[in-house]
Amino acid sequence: MLVKPAFAHHPFAMPEAGNLNALQGLISGVGHPLLGPDHLLFLLAIGFVGLNRPRQWLAPLLAAGLLGSAISLLIPLPETLSVYAEALVSLSLAVAGLVALGKASPLLLVPLISLHGYLLGGAIIGAEPTPLTAYFLGLFISQGSILLLVTTYSKRLLDSIGNGGQHITAGIWIGIGAAFTWSLLIP
Repeated sequence: MLVKPAFAHHPFAMPEAGNLNALQGLISGVGHPLLGPDHLLFLLAIGFVGLNRPRQWLAPLLAAGLLGSAISLLIPLPETLSVYAEALVSLSLAVAGLVALGKASPLLLVPLISLHGYLLGGAIIGAEPTPLTAYFLGLFISQGSILLLVTTYSKRLLDSIGNGGQHITAGIWIGIGAAFTWSLLIP
């Protein structure tokens, strides 16, 4: 049985978006970033990239993610492109690893989190306004909490693992991102 990638990791097995109630929309919004390993790992990776003044990145990253979700409602992703979009999301883990190694600019995190948001928002296309609003509130709560956590503790985390640990962790993110991407593109 084939499962559409956008619906693969929602709580409640995500009924058709038009059949959601407000509570399902809220729980789905909270759950989607937590249940999708690529989305969750990307949010966690932000804690390892060594951002200067990490808490100042919280609002721009959260806003970019939610903006990406809103754009997906206006410009839906054609289903024929969904596997490639998911591959780019997976590849964002590798980019986060490169940012952690200082080989790529941290500014790349902003459009990448927008891409994550775009795919997260695409899963709710067709919902009525109330569950749609609840879904976005859930995304805001979930992503905001994770980003607040990783930006609050990133300095302490990086100090505890040291430079060598940061390099190993960056290599792990690159490997996971490459493996996820490979599994999507190569049957």
